[in-house]
Amino acid sequence: MDVGVGLKNVSSSCSISESEDFDLSKLLDKKILRIERQRSFDERSLSEVSVGLSRGLDNYDNAYSPGRWVDTPASSARNSFEPHPVVAEAWDALRRSMVHFRGQPVGTLAAVDHGAEETLNYDQVFVRDFVPSALAFLMNGEPDIVKNFLLKTLQLQGWEKRIDRFMLGEGVMPASFKVLHDPERKKDTIMADFGESAIGRVAPVDSGFWWIILLRAYTKSTGDLTLAETPECQKGMRLILSLCLSEGFDTFPTLLCADGCSMIDRRMGVYGYPIEIQSLFFMSLRCALVMMKPDEEGKEFIERIVKRLHALSFHLRSYFWLDFQQLNDIYRYKTEEYSHTAVNKFNVIPDSIPDWVFDFMPTRGGYFVGNVSPARMDFRWFALGNCIAILSCIATPEQASAIMDLFEARWEELVGEMPLKITYPCLEGHEWRITTGCDPKNTRWSYHNGGSWPVLLWMLTAACIKTGRPQIARKAIELAESRLLKDSWPEYYDGKTGRYIGKQARKYQTWSIAGYLVAKMMLEDPSHLGMIALEEDKQMKPILKRSTSWTCFS
Repeated sequence: MDVGVGLKNVSSSCSISESEDFDLSKLLDKKILRIERQRSFDERSLSEVSVGLSRGLDNYDNAYSPGRWVDTPASSARNSFEPHPVVAEAWDALRRSMVHFRGQPVGTLAAVDHGAEETLNYDQVFVRDFVPSALAFLMNGEPDIVKNFLLKTLQLQGWEKRIDRFMLGEGVMPASFKVLHDPERKKDTIMADFGESAIGRVAPVDSGFWWIILLRAYTKSTGDLTLAETPECQKGMRLILSLCLSEGFDTFPTLLCADGCSMIDRRMGVYGYPIEIQSLFFMSLRCALVMMKPDEEGKEFIERIVKRLHALSFHLRSYFWLDFQQLNDIYRYKTEEYSHTAVNKFNVIPDSIPDWVFDFMPTRGGYFVGNVSPARMDFRWFALGNCIAILSCIATPEQASAIMDLFEARWEELVGEMPLKITYPCLEGHEWRITTGCDPKNTRWSYHNGGSWPVLLWMLTAACIKTGRPQIARKAIELAESRLLKDSWPEYYDGKTGRYIGKQARKYQTWSIAGYLVAKMMLEDPSHLGMIALEEDKQMKPILKRSTSWTCFS
């Protein structure tokens, strides 16, 4: 069945009601296929499915088989320990945020803050916000809400999306949707937002990536192969990737983006090639590669995905990575090099290196910088991009270890009294005025401008477990437990160390609640990591000089 069947071509501001609704019952009632563990794609090298010029895609047919999934069981140990008293309160709060459409759970509200003067859009289900909620439900053996959400957002993808007189790409996923209940007519309708109501009217580039990543997480957790293999899901993935893999004027494999197109959804100087989008792009490509069927339409995408992955991994590992040695090299760069052998390929001016980074960079440690484009390098630290870089294996094992070294060396700056800084350092003074447009919400050490976001705790925990540093995650979780419940689960914290509840932070922010639960469950049962982390592909390592960030003390 095509997702467009039975749908009118309507603008994204219209609603979908009972008479127009896409019938999900057939997909929801499909029998779940559970499988025994065999060799998974995550244990394969991309070289086994890559498409050499002379070999084509013949070998990929053998790589595509039900056995490539590793079943990640629901936590059998979740009742084998004495739970922290915060856990029960967190689950109660998470369940109160659940949204139902015709009696079926389809997501969670962004926040359930009854003390707020106005709801704004916090009474909607956001794609990115639902991800930690989905992971919590999957880890607790409750996959139905996740399946319903995946199908409902897939349906919304098929809507005609128009802002003023311009039509968005067919593959764009919604930023959020809202369920409207009419008790008199006993009818539910859905309103979706594809960016036309967002601040700055920016489409959510990350929504499609999170949808693909969550589809893989659902399949890994449940062993249900049927959902990802339906024509609807296969088409949905192709539509998302068509937006990203189309040829144009780009000279880099990274994605060019507008400011405010992801979790940082306000003007913060992250236009260009932000590390958050590049990390999510890379991870979604790897997830799609294993789920894409090698049929007539799928083979073309598989070929394009593999080529892009090789180019993207080399580019990010080579040009976005910064450690002590690389910083020193940039400091000594020559400029205006016009040749194929140029060392300073992006013509970064050494005088543009901010003073703070020289003190921030430890001798042992490193991170992926926020942005790299012609004559511009954003040296700020961005938590989401670096954590996803570890989980998706953009970061080599050495680089992943260096990122963890940075966390330990700069704990006060990046974690402080509440995990985790969304970005470091903050923008202030003239730089803040120019970069943010004098944004009153993104003042220094607040919100996206150096604020501390508890939701990032789950990503930090997953990265810690993957790199063998669970003690870092445990310390961060203990910090969060000491405040979150008492403070009514704030959206974010303000201040240089994250000491104060954010000046405009919503209480009972759902992803703060879910992020804590996911972190707690992963730490107690590390097998859950499999649904959100990928294994290293050793064939994608670029030729890089070994830097001192991991050798000077070895």
